[in-house]
Amino acid sequence: MSQQIDRIVIIGDGLAGTNAAQSLRERGFAGSIVLLGAEEHLPYERPPLSKAVLLGEAEPDSARLHPRDWYAEQGIDLRTGVRAEVIDRAAKEVLLRGGERLAYDRLLLAPGAQPRRLPHLEVPGADVRRLRTIDDSAALKDRLAGRLLIIGGGWIGLEVAAAARRAGGRVTLAVRGALPLAGVLGDEVAQVFADLHREHDVDLRTGTTVEEVRHVEDRTRARLSDGEELEVDTILVGIGAAPDVEPAAAAGLAGPDGIAVDAALRTADADICAAGDAALHEHPQLGRIRVDHWDAAIEQGRHAAGTLLGGQEPYARLPYFFTDQYDLGMEYVGHVGAKGFDRVHLVGDVPGRVFRAYWVRGESVVAGMHVNDWDAIDEVRRLVGGSVAGLPAR
Repeated sequence: MSQQIDRIVIIGDGLAGTNAAQSLRERGFAGSIVLLGAEEHLPYERPPLSKAVLLGEAEPDSARLHPRDWYAEQGIDLRTGVRAEVIDRAAKEVLLRGGERLAYDRLLLAPGAQPRRLPHLEVPGADVRRLRTIDDSAALKDRLAGRLLIIGGGWIGLEVAAAARRAGGRVTLAVRGALPLAGVLGDEVAQVFADLHREHDVDLRTGTTVEEVRHVEDRTRARLSDGEELEVDTILVGIGAAPDVEPAAAAGLAGPDGIAVDAALRTADADICAAGDAALHEHPQLGRIRVDHWDAAIEQGRHAAGTLLGGQEPYARLPYFFTDQYDLGMEYVGHVGAKGFDRVHLVGDVPGRVFRAYWVRGESVVAGMHVNDWDAIDEVRRLVGGSVAGLPAR
Protein backbone atom coordinates (compact mmCIF):
# COMPACT_ATOMS: atom_id res chain seq x y z
CA MET A 1 0.00 0.00 0.00
CA SER A 2 1.12 3.54 -0.70
CA GLN A 3 1.78 5.77 2.30
CA GLN A 4 -0.45 8.85 1.96
CA ILE A 5 -4.06 8.22 3.01
CA ASP A 6 -6.35 11.22 2.71
CA ARG A 7 -9.62 9.56 1.69
CA ILE A 8 -11.07 6.12 2.27
CA VAL A 9 -14.18 5.16 0.30
CA ILE A 10 -16.39 2.29 1.48
CA ILE A 11 -18.82 0.65 -0.94
CA GLY A 12 -21.61 -0.82 1.17
CA ASP A 13 -23.08 0.63 4.36
CA GLY A 14 -24.18 -2.61 6.01
CA LEU A 15 -22.60 -4.10 9.10
CA ALA A 16 -19.18 -4.58 7.50
CA GLY A 17 -18.93 -1.16 5.91
CA THR A 18 -20.35 0.82 8.83
CA ASN A 19 -18.23 -1.00 11.39
CA ALA A 20 -15.17 -0.37 9.26
CA ALA A 21 -15.95 3.35 9.17
CA GLN A 22 -16.46 3.42 12.93
CA SER A 23 -13.24 1.48 13.54
CA LEU A 24 -11.24 3.82 11.31
CA ARG A 25 -12.21 6.71 13.56
CA GLU A 26 -11.53 4.69 16.70
CA ARG A 27 -8.07 3.89 15.32
CA GLY A 28 -7.35 7.60 14.92
CA PHE A 29 -7.78 8.02 11.17
CA ALA A 30 -8.50 11.73 10.64
CA GLY A 31 -8.93 11.79 6.88
CA SER A 32 -12.08 11.71 4.80
CA ILE A 33 -14.39 8.68 5.00
CA VAL A 34 -17.13 8.27 2.39
CA LEU A 35 -19.68 5.53 3.11
CA LEU A 36 -21.87 4.57 0.16
CA GLY A 37 -25.17 2.73 0.61
CA ALA A 38 -27.45 1.58 -2.20
CA GLU A 39 -30.59 1.70 -0.05
CA GLU A 40 -32.28 4.92 1.04
CA HIS A 41 -32.38 3.80 4.69
CA LEU A 42 -29.82 4.55 7.36
CA PRO A 43 -27.46 1.58 7.88
CA TYR A 44 -29.05 -1.30 9.78
CA GLU A 45 -28.40 -4.88 10.81
CA ARG A 46 -30.25 -7.82 9.27
CA PRO A 47 -30.79 -10.50 11.97
CA PRO A 48 -33.89 -8.76 13.44
CA LEU A 49 -35.50 -8.76 10.00
CA SER A 50 -36.26 -12.48 10.28
CA LYS A 51 -36.81 -12.37 14.05
CA ALA A 52 -38.08 -9.52 16.24
CA VAL A 53 -38.89 -7.01 13.49
CA LEU A 54 -40.64 -9.65 11.40
CA LEU A 55 -42.72 -10.72 14.39
CA GLY A 56 -43.66 -7.14 15.23
CA GLU A 57 -41.87 -7.39 18.58
CA ALA A 58 -39.51 -4.56 17.62
CA GLU A 59 -39.87 -1.51 15.42
CA PRO A 60 -37.82 -1.38 12.19
CA ASP A 61 -35.91 1.62 13.55
CA SER A 62 -34.50 -0.62 16.29
CA ALA A 63 -32.37 -2.38 13.66
CA ARG A 64 -30.54 0.82 12.75
CA LEU A 65 -26.88 0.89 13.71
CA HIS A 66 -26.68 4.59 14.61
CA PRO A 67 -28.91 7.68 14.49
CA ARG A 68 -28.37 10.02 11.54
CA ASP A 69 -26.52 12.62 13.61
CA TRP A 70 -23.88 10.08 14.61
CA TYR A 71 -22.39 9.96 11.11
CA ALA A 72 -21.96 13.73 10.99
CA GLU A 73 -20.48 13.75 14.48
CA GLN A 74 -17.92 11.15 13.39
CA GLY A 75 -17.09 13.03 10.22
CA ILE A 76 -18.38 10.17 8.05
CA ASP A 77 -19.84 11.27 4.73
CA LEU A 78 -22.77 8.83 4.56
CA ARG A 79 -24.48 8.77 1.17
CA THR A 80 -27.59 6.63 0.99
CA GLY A 81 -29.41 5.71 -2.20
CA VAL A 82 -26.09 5.80 -4.06
CA ARG A 83 -24.77 2.96 -6.18
CA ALA A 84 -21.18 2.47 -7.34
CA GLU A 85 -21.07 1.53 -11.02
CA VAL A 86 -17.38 1.27 -11.91
CA ILE A 87 -14.10 0.90 -10.01
CA ASP A 88 -11.29 2.55 -11.99
CA ARG A 89 -8.23 1.05 -10.33
CA ALA A 90 -5.74 2.91 -12.54
CA ALA A 91 -7.22 6.31 -11.71
CA LYS A 92 -8.16 5.22 -8.16
CA GLU A 93 -11.72 6.45 -8.63
CA VAL A 94 -15.21 5.06 -8.13
CA LEU A 95 -17.74 6.06 -10.75
CA LEU A 96 -21.17 6.55 -9.18
CA ARG A 97 -24.52 6.16 -10.90
CA GLY A 98 -25.26 9.64 -12.16
CA GLY A 99 -21.71 10.27 -13.34
CA GLU A 100 -19.83 11.53 -10.28
CA ARG A 101 -16.24 10.32 -9.98
CA LEU A 102 -15.10 9.80 -6.40
CA ALA A 103 -11.36 9.58 -5.82
CA TYR A 104 -9.92 7.29 -3.14
CA ASP A 105 -6.59 6.45 -1.57
CA ARG A 106 -7.97 3.26 -0.05
CA LEU A 107 -11.15 1.42 -0.97
CA LEU A 108 -13.18 -1.09 1.00
CA LEU A 109 -15.63 -3.35 -0.82
CA ALA A 110 -18.47 -4.40 1.47
CA PRO A 111 -21.39 -4.77 -0.95
CA GLY A 112 -23.02 -7.73 0.81
CA ALA A 113 -25.10 -10.32 -1.01
CA GLN A 114 -28.39 -10.60 -2.85
CA PRO A 115 -31.03 -13.30 -2.39
CA ARG A 116 -31.13 -15.86 -5.18
CA ARG A 117 -34.21 -15.73 -7.36
CA LEU A 118 -36.47 -18.17 -9.17
CA PRO A 119 -37.62 -15.96 -12.06
CA HIS A 120 -39.83 -18.63 -13.61
CA LEU A 121 -42.08 -18.47 -10.52
CA GLU A 122 -42.46 -14.67 -10.51
CA VAL A 123 -45.66 -14.51 -12.52
CA PRO A 124 -47.88 -11.40 -12.72
CA GLY A 125 -50.30 -11.14 -9.83
CA ALA A 126 -48.60 -13.72 -7.63
CA ASP A 127 -47.13 -12.47 -4.35
CA VAL A 128 -43.60 -13.91 -4.65
CA ARG A 129 -41.13 -12.44 -2.18
CA ARG A 130 -37.60 -12.58 -0.85
CA LEU A 131 -36.30 -11.44 2.55
CA ARG A 132 -33.19 -9.31 2.58
CA THR A 133 -34.03 -5.68 3.27
CA ILE A 134 -35.88 -3.81 5.98
CA ASP A 135 -38.63 -3.10 3.46
CA ASP A 136 -38.89 -6.82 2.66
CA SER A 137 -39.35 -7.58 6.36
CA ALA A 138 -42.00 -4.92 6.89
CA ALA A 139 -44.02 -6.13 3.92
CA LEU A 140 -43.72 -9.81 4.83
CA LYS A 141 -44.83 -9.17 8.42
CA ASP A 142 -48.29 -8.25 7.19
CA ARG A 143 -48.57 -11.58 5.33
CA LEU A 144 -47.41 -14.03 7.99
CA ALA A 145 -50.92 -14.91 9.15
CA GLY A 146 -52.00 -16.13 5.71
CA ARG A 147 -51.16 -19.18 3.65
CA LEU A 148 -47.40 -19.07 3.17
CA LEU A 149 -45.33 -21.28 0.90
CA ILE A 150 -41.61 -21.14 1.69
CA ILE A 151 -39.17 -22.47 -0.89
CA GLY A 152 -35.88 -23.51 0.69
CA GLY A 153 -34.98 -25.01 4.04
CA GLY A 154 -32.03 -22.83 5.01
CA TRP A 155 -31.80 -20.61 8.07
CA ILE A 156 -33.96 -17.82 6.61
CA GLY A 157 -36.67 -20.25 5.51
CA LEU A 158 -36.81 -21.94 8.91
CA GLU A 159 -36.83 -18.68 10.87
CA VAL A 160 -39.64 -17.26 8.74
CA ALA A 161 -41.58 -20.52 9.12
CA ALA A 162 -41.30 -20.21 12.90
CA ALA A 163 -42.38 -16.55 12.80
CA ALA A 164 -45.36 -17.36 10.58
CA ARG A 165 -46.55 -20.14 12.85
CA ARG A 166 -46.33 -17.80 15.84
CA ALA A 167 -48.47 -15.35 13.87
CA GLY A 168 -51.04 -18.05 13.17
CA GLY A 169 -50.15 -18.60 9.53
CA ARG A 170 -50.47 -21.84 7.60
CA VAL A 171 -46.98 -22.76 6.41
CA THR A 172 -45.82 -25.17 3.75
CA LEU A 173 -42.04 -25.54 3.56
CA ALA A 174 -40.69 -27.08 0.33
CA VAL A 175 -37.16 -28.47 0.68
CA ARG A 176 -35.28 -29.97 -2.26
CA GLY A 177 -33.22 -32.34 -0.13
CA ALA A 178 -34.17 -35.15 2.21
CA LEU A 179 -33.92 -32.83 5.25
CA PRO A 180 -33.54 -29.09 5.79
CA LEU A 181 -29.91 -28.08 6.43
CA ALA A 182 -28.62 -31.64 5.92
CA GLY A 183 -25.63 -30.48 3.89
CA VAL A 184 -24.54 -28.13 6.66
CA LEU A 185 -25.54 -30.06 9.78
CA GLY A 186 -25.64 -33.72 8.79
CA ASP A 187 -28.70 -35.93 9.00
CA GLU A 188 -28.82 -36.38 12.79
CA VAL A 189 -28.84 -32.68 13.62
CA ALA A 190 -30.94 -31.73 10.60
CA GLN A 191 -33.58 -34.17 11.81
CA VAL A 192 -33.84 -32.15 15.04
CA PHE A 193 -34.91 -29.09 13.04
CA ALA A 194 -37.26 -31.08 10.82
CA ASP A 195 -38.98 -32.59 13.87
CA LEU A 196 -39.17 -29.19 15.56
CA HIS A 197 -41.05 -27.60 12.68
CA ARG A 198 -43.38 -30.53 12.15
CA GLU A 199 -44.26 -30.44 15.86
CA HIS A 200 -45.32 -26.84 15.32
CA ASP A 201 -47.59 -27.83 12.43
CA VAL A 202 -45.37 -26.73 9.56
CA ASP A 203 -46.20 -28.81 6.49
CA LEU A 204 -42.60 -29.79 5.71
CA ARG A 205 -42.29 -31.29 2.23
CA THR A 206 -38.85 -32.82 1.71
CA GLY A 207 -37.55 -33.93 -1.66
CA THR A 208 -39.88 -31.34 -3.15
CA THR A 209 -39.52 -28.44 -5.55
CA VAL A 210 -42.02 -25.91 -6.85
CA GLU A 211 -42.40 -26.43 -10.57
CA GLU A 212 -44.92 -23.77 -11.55
CA VAL A 213 -46.88 -20.85 -10.15
CA ARG A 214 -50.14 -19.67 -11.72
CA HIS A 215 -52.26 -16.68 -10.76
CA VAL A 216 -55.79 -16.72 -12.15
CA GLU A 217 -58.87 -14.82 -10.94
CA ASP A 218 -57.09 -13.46 -7.85
CA ARG A 219 -55.95 -16.91 -6.77
CA THR A 220 -52.37 -18.16 -6.72
CA ARG A 221 -51.67 -21.85 -7.13
CA ALA A 222 -48.29 -23.54 -6.88
CA ARG A 223 -47.66 -26.91 -8.53
CA LEU A 224 -45.19 -29.10 -6.64
CA SER A 225 -42.82 -31.64 -8.14
CA ASP A 226 -45.09 -34.50 -7.03
CA GLY A 227 -47.95 -33.00 -9.06
CA GLU A 228 -49.94 -31.62 -6.10
CA GLU A 229 -51.24 -28.07 -6.33
CA LEU A 230 -51.49 -25.72 -3.36
CA GLU A 231 -53.49 -22.52 -3.14
CA VAL A 232 -51.38 -19.93 -1.34
CA ASP A 233 -51.39 -16.24 -0.50
CA THR A 234 -47.66 -15.56 -0.42
CA ILE A 235 -44.55 -17.38 -1.67
CA LEU A 236 -41.19 -16.72 -0.05
CA VAL A 237 -38.09 -17.76 -1.99
CA GLY A 238 -35.38 -18.57 0.57
CA ILE A 239 -32.75 -20.47 -1.42
CA GLY A 240 -29.68 -18.62 -0.23
CA ALA A 241 -27.82 -15.50 -1.29
CA ALA A 242 -25.16 -14.79 -3.90
CA PRO A 243 -22.32 -12.36 -3.24
CA ASP A 244 -22.83 -8.97 -4.86
CA VAL A 245 -19.66 -8.92 -6.93
CA GLU A 246 -20.34 -6.06 -9.31
CA PRO A 247 -18.50 -3.78 -9.94
CA ALA A 248 -15.64 -5.70 -8.29
CA ALA A 249 -15.78 -8.41 -10.98
CA ALA A 250 -15.51 -5.86 -13.78
CA ALA A 251 -12.43 -4.50 -12.03
CA GLY A 252 -10.83 -7.95 -12.04
CA LEU A 253 -11.18 -8.49 -8.29
CA ALA A 254 -14.00 -11.04 -8.05
CA GLY A 255 -15.53 -14.16 -9.49
CA PRO A 256 -19.00 -15.65 -9.03
CA ASP A 257 -18.03 -17.03 -5.60
CA GLY A 258 -17.03 -13.69 -4.15
CA ILE A 259 -14.29 -11.08 -3.89
CA ALA A 260 -11.04 -12.95 -3.22
CA VAL A 261 -8.99 -11.59 -0.32
CA ASP A 262 -5.92 -12.79 1.54
CA ALA A 263 -5.72 -13.58 5.24
CA ALA A 264 -5.66 -9.86 6.11
CA LEU A 265 -8.75 -9.14 3.89
CA ARG A 266 -6.69 -7.47 1.14
CA THR A 267 -7.58 -8.04 -2.53
CA ALA A 268 -5.12 -8.47 -5.39
CA ASP A 269 -5.01 -4.67 -5.47
CA ALA A 270 -2.94 -3.52 -2.48
CA ASP A 271 -5.12 -0.43 -1.97
CA ILE A 272 -8.43 -2.32 -1.91
CA CYS A 273 -9.84 -4.58 0.80
CA ALA A 274 -13.10 -6.50 1.05
CA ALA A 275 -15.17 -7.60 4.03
CA GLY A 276 -18.52 -9.13 4.88
CA ASP A 277 -20.87 -11.31 2.87
CA ALA A 278 -19.05 -10.86 -0.45
CA ALA A 279 -15.52 -11.51 0.82
CA LEU A 280 -13.98 -14.86 -0.17
CA HIS A 281 -11.44 -14.99 2.62
CA GLU A 282 -8.26 -17.05 2.99
CA HIS A 283 -8.83 -17.97 6.63
CA PRO A 284 -5.52 -19.03 8.23
CA GLN A 285 -7.17 -22.00 9.93
CA LEU A 286 -10.18 -22.96 7.83
CA GLY A 287 -8.93 -22.26 4.32
CA ARG A 288 -10.80 -20.21 1.72
CA ILE A 289 -14.34 -19.52 2.90
CA ARG A 290 -17.13 -17.00 2.43
CA VAL A 291 -19.27 -16.31 5.48
CA ASP A 292 -22.54 -14.40 5.20
CA HIS A 293 -23.38 -14.01 8.87
CA TRP A 294 -23.84 -11.09 11.25
CA ASP A 295 -20.75 -11.62 13.41
CA ALA A 296 -18.38 -12.03 10.47
CA ALA A 297 -19.61 -8.80 8.89
CA ILE A 298 -18.99 -6.85 12.09
CA GLU A 299 -15.59 -8.32 12.88
CA GLN A 300 -14.30 -8.38 9.31
CA GLY A 301 -15.30 -4.73 8.92
CA ARG A 302 -13.36 -3.80 12.03
CA HIS A 303 -10.35 -5.84 10.96
CA ALA A 304 -10.39 -4.41 7.44
CA ALA A 305 -10.09 -0.93 8.94
CA GLY A 306 -6.71 -1.92 10.35
CA THR A 307 -5.59 -3.41 7.06
CA LEU A 308 -6.64 -0.27 5.16
CA LEU A 309 -4.35 1.71 7.46
CA GLY A 310 -1.40 -0.59 6.76
CA GLY A 311 -1.93 -3.48 9.15
CA GLN A 312 -0.72 -6.95 8.20
CA GLU A 313 -2.41 -9.12 10.84
CA PRO A 314 -4.50 -12.03 9.53
CA TYR A 315 -8.19 -12.17 10.33
CA ALA A 316 -8.36 -15.42 12.27
CA ARG A 317 -11.69 -15.16 14.12
CA LEU A 318 -13.83 -18.27 13.81
CA PRO A 319 -17.21 -17.71 12.12
CA TYR A 320 -20.16 -17.51 14.52
CA PHE A 321 -23.92 -17.34 14.11
CA PHE A 322 -27.08 -18.02 16.07
CA THR A 323 -30.74 -18.75 15.51
CA ASP A 324 -33.91 -18.82 17.58
CA GLN A 325 -36.86 -20.91 16.43
CA TYR A 326 -39.81 -21.56 18.77
CA ASP A 327 -38.21 -22.79 22.02
CA LEU A 328 -34.94 -23.79 20.35
CA GLY A 329 -31.94 -21.52 20.51
CA MET A 330 -28.50 -22.36 19.24
CA GLU A 331 -25.05 -20.86 18.66
CA TYR A 332 -22.65 -22.19 16.04
CA VAL A 333 -18.89 -21.66 15.72
CA GLY A 334 -16.65 -22.65 12.81
CA HIS A 335 -17.29 -23.56 9.19
CA VAL A 336 -17.48 -26.92 7.44
CA GLY A 337 -16.31 -25.28 4.20
CA ALA A 338 -16.27 -26.76 0.73
CA LYS A 339 -14.58 -29.93 2.00
CA GLY A 340 -17.46 -30.75 4.31
CA PHE A 341 -17.12 -33.12 7.26
CA ASP A 342 -16.72 -36.83 7.91
CA ARG A 343 -18.91 -37.25 10.97
CA VAL A 344 -20.78 -35.44 13.73
CA HIS A 345 -19.91 -35.99 17.38
CA LEU A 346 -22.96 -35.47 19.62
CA VAL A 347 -22.92 -34.87 23.37
CA GLY A 348 -25.99 -34.49 25.56
CA ASP A 349 -29.71 -35.03 25.19
CA VAL A 350 -30.51 -34.84 21.49
CA PRO A 351 -34.19 -35.90 21.80
CA GLY A 352 -34.64 -33.34 24.59
CA ARG A 353 -32.91 -30.68 22.48
CA VAL A 354 -30.21 -29.81 24.99
CA PHE A 355 -26.93 -30.92 23.42
CA ARG A 356 -23.68 -30.01 21.71
CA ALA A 357 -22.58 -31.10 18.23
CA TYR A 358 -19.08 -31.10 16.76
CA TRP A 359 -18.33 -31.55 13.06
CA VAL A 360 -15.14 -33.51 12.42
CA ARG A 361 -13.01 -33.78 9.29
CA GLY A 362 -10.13 -36.20 9.59
CA GLU A 363 -8.77 -35.61 13.07
CA SER A 364 -9.79 -31.96 13.26
CA VAL A 365 -12.90 -30.30 14.70
CA VAL A 366 -14.04 -27.84 12.02
CA ALA A 367 -17.27 -26.60 13.63
CA GLY A 368 -19.35 -26.92 16.75
CA MET A 369 -22.63 -25.75 18.18
CA HIS A 370 -24.84 -26.00 21.22
CA VAL A 371 -28.61 -26.29 21.30
CA ASN A 372 -30.28 -24.83 24.41
CA ASP A 373 -27.05 -25.45 26.40
CA TRP A 374 -26.27 -21.85 27.22
CA ASP A 375 -23.19 -22.48 29.37
CA ALA A 376 -21.47 -24.42 26.58
CA ILE A 377 -20.49 -21.76 24.04
CA ASP A 378 -17.05 -21.06 25.52
CA GLU A 379 -16.20 -24.75 25.45
CA VAL A 380 -17.50 -25.09 21.90
CA ARG A 381 -15.39 -22.16 20.76
CA ARG A 382 -12.32 -23.59 22.50
CA LEU A 383 -12.66 -27.03 20.88
CA VAL A 384 -13.25 -25.88 17.30
CA GLY A 385 -9.99 -25.96 15.40
CA GLY A 386 -8.47 -28.50 17.75
CA SER A 387 -8.00 -32.23 17.60
CA VAL A 388 -10.82 -34.73 17.82
CA ALA A 389 -8.95 -36.22 20.80
CA GLY A 390 -10.05 -33.22 22.88
CA LEU A 391 -13.78 -33.82 22.43
CA PRO A 392 -15.83 -34.83 25.47
CA ALA A 393 -17.26 -38.33 25.64
CA ARG A 394 -20.68 -38.89 24.10
